[in-house]
Amino acid sequence: MSIEESFKQLDQIIESLESSETSLEDAFREYERGIKLVRECGESLDKVEKQIIVLQGNGDEEL
Repeated sequence: MSIEESFKQLDQIIESLESSETSLEDAFREYERGIKLVRECGESLDKVEKQIIVLQGNGDEEL
């Protein structure tokens, strides 16, 4: 799943959690799912950041 798709799912989870019609059990499940998505997004962003650092490092060596 792409980062963009994860963010869309997180938006949907937030909407669900803000809904007064969501039961406590459903809210807890959605919260758990959201936490997992946030962790996955964080890991993905860390990988991208490391790739950018490597690319910037490679560019500096060529100058």
